[in-house]
Amino acid sequence: MDRAIALSLAEEDQNKGKAIDNDYSLEEDEQLARALQESLNTESPPRQNVPVENVPSNTFAAKEPPPQVFPSSGLRTCAGCQNPIGHGRFLSCMGSVWHPQCFRCFACNKPISEYEFAMHEDQPYHRSCYKEFFHPKCDVCNNFIPTNRNGLIEYRAHPFWMQKYCPFHEDDGTPRCCSCERMEPTETKYITLDDGRKLCLECLNSAIMDTPECQHLYMDIQEFFEGLNMKVEQQVPLLLVERQALNEAMETEKNGHHLPETRGLCLSEEQIVKTILRRPTIGPGNRIIDMITGPYKLSRWCEVTAILILYGLPRLQTGSILAHEMMHAYLRLKGYRNLSPEVEEGICQVLSHMWLESEIILGSHGNAASASSSSSSAPTSSKKGAKTEFEKKLGAFIKHQIETDSSEAYGDGFRAGNHAVECYGLRRTLDHIKITGSFP
Repeated sequence: MDRAIALSLAEEDQNKGKAIDNDYSLEEDEQLARALQESLNTESPPRQNVPVENVPSNTFAAKEPPPQVFPSSGLRTCAGCQNPIGHGRFLSCMGSVWHPQCFRCFACNKPISEYEFAMHEDQPYHRSCYKEFFHPKCDVCNNFIPTNRNGLIEYRAHPFWMQKYCPFHEDDGTPRCCSCERMEPTETKYITLDDGRKLCLECLNSAIMDTPECQHLYMDIQEFFEGLNMKVEQQVPLLLVERQALNEAMETEKNGHHLPETRGLCLSEEQIVKTILRRPTIGPGNRIIDMITGPYKLSRWCEVTAILILYGLPRLQTGSILAHEMMHAYLRLKGYRNLSPEVEEGICQVLSHMWLESEIILGSHGNAASASSSSSSAPTSSKKGAKTEFEKKLGAFIKHQIETDSSEAYGDGFRAGNHAVECYGLRRTLDHIKITGSFP
């Protein structure tokens, strides 16, 4: 009996020891499980897309929760250095665990300890570093574009050039280039023409400033028309004029359909026009000085007395305006009468567009001409050699303006005329216009 009691007591003591060991192990496992659960259950606030240009679509700025700090049992591996966490503190964020000193900004490589940080292509950034690298700057004032009341970046942009700028620059008097329409940056001084127009330095580089300088371009466009079997036999004077002279001539002129800001004019009336005789120079403050003008008497010995073009525009823009006005002259001299604004301005815009294509897209006048006439020769440009990248871009911009014009006469007229020329050819389209007064 005594022996049975002793064996029973010994077994009970042994079971108590096992229970103590099991309880201790269970307590440690429960602590580890709680730590993992807290890490996994921590909810991140929703991430908001930031509409930043030149940042990939999978880029976002995120307010992440504060990196969770837990005691380690030494069973984890750091996502930064790939070494065991050890028996110390660690961070839990981005679905991984890190040594506090290993969770670093991808830009400056310094540890991130702030409550909020940003993400870009799955890499963490300090918010200040993210702003410096990815927050858009204004192309006018060069400051960071401010956020609106909803915390979103809001800016304006030119639809073609994509020049980004703060919204308030639209109302603060910031000037635009009269040719390419880009806003003047604060660190760049545009040229001021005598009539108040502003001209950027890239457009100034090829700007035509006086009547003698424009004659070479005039001959180029006359050759372009000849290549289309549309030679203008009459010697129509071409004059480069200031805006005031152009406006005065437009008031005297009885014929034509003109935009609110006219840059070219085909005249049919006798009058005296003040033309620019010598290229002006650039004086203090980037202002045009030493403009020399003189009177030119227009005599009516045919249906067209002169073509006037506004001075100070780049060669491609001057040429596109000149091609448009040359087509007006051709229609009048060849007996196209009583055309509606949509038809007359539309077909003139088609010729302007064709000349631009020959200069920029096809590279020579003869290519455009041969595309429209099998008997055309191949005239060459007076400005031989490749266009600069800016000239190519400017030519594409002027074409874009013609193609997207919203006015009824110039825009809808061009699109109808261009469609007719693409379907029936230029010659058949002109014949149909002469007989019916409309596009085929």
